[in-house]
Amino acid sequence: MSPKNVVVIGAGVAGLTTALLLSERSGYRIIVAAKHMPGDYDIEYASPWAGANYMPVSMRGTQAAEWDKKTWARLLDLALNRPDSGIHIQECQIYSRSKDKGSATAEWFSELLAPNPWFKEIIPNFRSISKDKLGPGVDAGTSFTSVCINTAIYLPWLVSECLKNGVRFTRADFKHVLEARSVGDQLGDSIDLIVNCTGLMASQLGGVEDKSVVPVRGQIVIVRNDASKMVGISGTDDGGEEVCYVMTRAAGGGTVLGGSYQKGNWDSQVDPSLAVRIMKRAVELCPSLTGGKGIEHLDIIRHGVGLRPVREGGTRVEKERIGDTWVVHNYGAGGAGYQSSFGCAQDAVELVEEALHMTAKL
Repeated sequence: MSPKNVVVIGAGVAGLTTALLLSERSGYRIIVAAKHMPGDYDIEYASPWAGANYMPVSMRGTQAAEWDKKTWARLLDLALNRPDSGIHIQECQIYSRSKDKGSATAEWFSELLAPNPWFKEIIPNFRSISKDKLGPGVDAGTSFTSVCINTAIYLPWLVSECLKNGVRFTRADFKHVLEARSVGDQLGDSIDLIVNCTGLMASQLGGVEDKSVVPVRGQIVIVRNDASKMVGISGTDDGGEEVCYVMTRAAGGGTVLGGSYQKGNWDSQVDPSLAVRIMKRAVELCPSLTGGKGIEHLDIIRHGVGLRPVREGGTRVEKERIGDTWVVHNYGAGGAGYQSSFGCAQDAVELVEEALHMTAKL
């Protein structure tokens, strides 16, 4: 049987992971076609801006939790056995304040903040933090072993793994999903199936135009100070659209201080006053950053703004017939793009095989 030609639209973590898992199976010629590639920094391209880490916020018993479960094993294996991937193991501490109950952040983090979350069954060293080790105003806390990802290393690593498996890459900016068939000549034949991993731009891509995908603006500060751990808390005193977290990336990637969760906000420019609040909250939550001193002792590498591709109703992993072409969708993971990446991609690959099997029967 001749190989099937598949084009993956999008080179964020969803597109690259899907292409990688598909390339590990025989019988495919794969090309990743994307407007933005690793190394680019653009407001449309969410993946480079992410923390990124494994802090599950998916609810128990949901499909999202299953995707997170499947992803954990792969990320842990990479952290242990593939240091070149830019992933390392890091202790994570999550704090909860009762006064945040009902806030947007507390609702978003509800499973993460739970004393008995589903992920304690798979993540090592889950435990409660004793009361005497909680800071002022903090009512509860948990600690567990997790991983943190240096996106500047990990995204190119995914590309290199794909290239080893024969995946091709090309720059392309499609206005309609079916325009992706035009790259077939680069594979020497027509395209059999399209995988749509366009993230936030799925809201504008012709043939898809999923208006349930909205930007949720995140602003960060990256510093040279080493926190040596990940820390998050259930809310801030600066409004419902502001959050507080700290994580140190692998391989000299700096420490990420966040952040914000501003739904519907497309602004790509850094808000200086928000940056100051982010730094103040981070230093208060994690005093080891500056040895108990103020934000003037933070050594700033850069500021950043990214847009999480949040889809109302959750990530879309589905197959669909558009015109005479099968399209498999994998987009809309929001802030869970990395921690659900292998689970979503695995299901997307299964849908690719289902769709092409159905085509073969026809």
